Amino acid sequence: MAVRKIVFTESLRELGLLIFIIVLSIAVQVRNPAFLTLDNINSLLTNTAILGILAVGMMLVLVTRGIDLSVGAIIAFAGMVTALTVVKVPGLPPILAILLGMLVGTVIGMITGMLVARFDVLPVIATLGMMNVVRGFTYVVSGGSWVSSYQMSTGFKAIATGKTLGVNNLIMIAVLVYIVFAVFINHTRTGRRIYAVGSNPEAAAISGIPRRRLIFLVYAIMGGLAGLAGVLWVAKFASAQGNTAIGYELQVIAACILGGVSITGGVGKLTGLLLGTIMFGILANALPLINVSPFWQEGIQGFVVLAAVLTNVMVRRNTERNALRRREMQR
Repeated sequence: MAVRKIVFTESLRELGLLIFIIVLSIAVQVRNPAFLTLDNINSLLTNTAILGILAVGMMLVLVTRGIDLSVGAIIAFAGMVTALTVVKVPGLPPILAILLGMLVGTVIGMITGMLVARFDVLPVIATLGMMNVVRGFTYVVSGGSWVSSYQMSTGFKAIATGKTLGVNNLIMIAVLVYIVFAVFINHTRTGRRIYAVGSNPEAAAISGIPRRRLIFLVYAIMGGLAGLAGVLWVAKFASAQGNTAIGYELQVIAACILGGVSITGGVGKLTGLLLGTIMFGILANALPLINVSPFWQEGIQGFVVLAAVLTNVMVRRNTERNALRRREMQR
């Protein structure tokens, strides 16, 4: 009964977010008729694709009661390593460039996962340390210089700028990531166990669920997706820099929270995450279109995130309170 209540509450919250997105879109369209044009929608989805990919990995980390602050640094490092490799090997196939970036990110994620799962380092401390280490390595391998557009092959840049079946590759890759992880989360035992670890670590341990291995796994997955994002970022902007994606992890966490992912673990759905990511993308796209001052844009985004956090806390407390009342009535 408690599980059904939580599912109903999550569905209700997602419906509310969907309605809010629709109302906001209509309001912006009234102010600027260019908002709901096909070109702008395509631009919105393209610009949100990388955020959406990263949000999937961050959701799994948050579900286990963790956090990863090294995402931006991994994007920069994996992107820089891949860009330098493309410069040295101009004919490198795009798929190998993507795999290289994912490999680099996965290795970093595995190191973070080992610190958290094996040595019990607090996630915020482990990832904050890795953020600085990896960011430093980015400057070391690049020698403090940039990799510019003219140094990159056309095939590499087409990873992000090209189209498949008339749809931008970034959107196609993001859709593929969501499909893969929808299957992983909903139809595999490992996916279900990840939620069990975050919902009740003690019960999970008693049940024989390998908590440490699963925590290690989610950080490795986060690293791999950050590595993928690093390749897509560099290909999209045709530039690899040491300061790429500074602070971007905060936007990823914000998108997760908007999508109903609980920072206390155990709660989060891909459907809600998708809506939260789109909502974050709409805010970033719509505010400039309606001539909101740049000084206000980040403030408005922050206000929306705070509202989402408060809503999540109130919903969770209400659910727990109702569950406690039912137990007392049954006694």
